[in-house]
Amino acid sequence: MGSLRGDAIPTVNADEACALLSAAAHQYLDVRMWEDFDKGHVAGARNVPYYLSVTPHGKEKNPQFVEQVAALYPKDQHLIVGCRSGIRSKLATADLVSAGFKNVRNLQGGYLSLLRSTNQHHHPAAA
Repeated sequence: MGSLRGDAIPTVNADEACALLSAAAHQYLDVRMWEDFDKGHVAGARNVPYYLSVTPHGKEKNPQFVEQVAALYPKDQHLIVGCRSGIRSKLATADLVSAGFKNVRNLQGGYLSLLRSTNQHHHPAAA
């Protein structure tokens, strides 16, 4: 198998993610750091940080990321992987696919896009 390119990462947009989560067809894996997760997250989400720290000197990747996810979910679990804006979750999704997870999808635009989508659906524009 070749290396995964960015466009090979299975991805869903916020509307698709909302539908899959409300149908209980997928679980939500939040890969933000703990302090960001604690400020707000998707109901029922589990948190496994992809980065342990982010400083001006760089990012420290969680060396146990795949193992920690594997301890929570079987490799055939349907997962939506999200972060704040979709960059970190794309990397996390690629790592999970490489590790043998079969049904993981990156949330395009991250948690922010999910919040925007939810607000639009709860407050539809007047016709």
